[in-house]
Amino acid sequence: MPFVYILRCRDGSLYTGITTDVSRRVQQHQTGRASKYTRARLPVTLSWTRQVESWSQALKEEHRIKALRRDQKEALLHTQPEQDAVTR
Repeated sequence: MPFVYILRCRDGSLYTGITTDVSRRVQQHQTGRASKYTRARLPVTLSWTRQVESWSQALKEEHRIKALRRDQKEALLHTQPEQDAVTR
């Protein structure tokens, strides 16, 4: 099952993405092999994850989160701390 995740970048910005393997994807981000956005803002840290039932649901959740204002994203990070998705 896929995960929606949020990374905090060096400049304090937040990056939202989806993956089926959180630890592999975070490693790709940390080594500059995942996206141009995070490559320019290294290092990144995993701040939040949520497992969802389907890829379709992951895309919808990613879109919903990306549409949030910054303060709403920060509130989301504080209401649900990072799940132990990295070890799954």
